[in-house]
Amino acid sequence: MDGDYPARAPEAARGEVLRVTVVGEEILHRPCTPARTEFGTPELSRLIDDMFVTMYVAAGCGLAANQVDVDLRLFVYDCFDDDGVRHVGHILNPTVDPLGSRERRLLDAHEGCLSVPGPSAALHREEKAVVRGQDKDGNELVIEGTGYFARCLLHETDHLDGLLYIDRLAKRRRRSVLQEMADVMEDVFAQRAERAREIGATEKGQ
Repeated sequence: MDGDYPARAPEAARGEVLRVTVVGEEILHRPCTPARTEFGTPELSRLIDDMFVTMYVAAGCGLAANQVDVDLRLFVYDCFDDDGVRHVGHILNPTVDPLGSRERRLLDAHEGCLSVPGPSAALHREEKAVVRGQDKDGNELVIEGTGYFARCLLHETDHLDGLLYIDRLAKRRRRSVLQEMADVMEDVFAQRAERAREIGATEKGQ
């Protein structure tokens, strides 16, 4: 990403903040519907705009459509990789290429989620990811990531398959993460509201 690129993607300036769904809501726990007829529509463009500003307000690096209560295989991202390269974009109908045994290397790092507000937990993910899908106009996309950006791509694709990162944790660790979330969730929501005021973001419908 060019060094002159703005701090927030231009889409965010056009968007309105949506409510972020929270673990336990049904839409987060089932696979999302693939995009078929949505390509090229104003409604899809508006959704992407709204998702970008919602992601920034929630201080995330990626956001899936079911995290804003929309049943669609779509996510947006603004994420740095481990080399400090910034990646910004969106993808519909993502699928992850399987890696060969020689390419597959696991990294252990902490991971959080906007739909599990507050805590994070250590989780193994592949060091590299190749994701294929389409852009909002239906053009084919191939996105390659390493390190933290690969983790972002895999995390968001998991969302669209109905999985949260806590579903990959041992049961005891999952329970402790959910307890920590319950303890801090209201503070996290207050921080998001303050961040929305700071950047002048408007909630949908207001």
